[in-house]
Amino acid sequence: MPTATTDNLQNSREKQVTTGATVWLTGLPSAGKTTIAYELAGRLREEGHRVEVLDGDEIREFLSSGLGFSRADRFTNVQRIGFLAELLARNGVKALVPVIAPYADSRAAVRERHSTGGTPYIEVHVATPVEVCSVRDVKGLYAKQAAGEISGLTGVDDPYEQPESPDLRIESHTQTVQESAAALHALLTERGLA
Repeated sequence: MPTATTDNLQNSREKQVTTGATVWLTGLPSAGKTTIAYELAGRLREEGHRVEVLDGDEIREFLSSGLGFSRADRFTNVQRIGFLAELLARNGVKALVPVIAPYADSRAAVRERHSTGGTPYIEVHVATPVEVCSVRDVKGLYAKQAAGEISGLTGVDDPYEQPESPDLRIESHTQTVQESAAALHALLTERGLA
């Protein structure tokens, strides 16, 4: 005879959603990518989804610490993150990836990896203007670049190739974090992923 504990365990298993997908949020530094990803992650977890946020700074520290910021190193970093995201996604996890990924070819290679494996992939452009990002300056990068302390800042003195046709474009400077996350959640729902 089932006990209350086993009934609860069974119910929680039934509520857990196991369709995986990668949601890549690309945009300039301080565009709001990570904030939106964590807001969406909380909402998806409440609905029973398994979710991981693959934060670009953490990946750099733990998986790509030997890489610099040359075009080749950035490409390698994006491919490593793309591999990890696809691995998680094909195992039923929503992999939310708030990573700049400044070059279109590296993003295209990640999309192709997902397509080849039949893994759902959504590209989101968090299209916050550089002027707004530099005011937000969450990590102080724009101030350091302006002071000459660093160079190679994406969108300022290093290229950022905006996605031409992302699955969703979010203008985070014109809406709240909750509204941005809701727009992304609506797209996931429309595609049968939430």
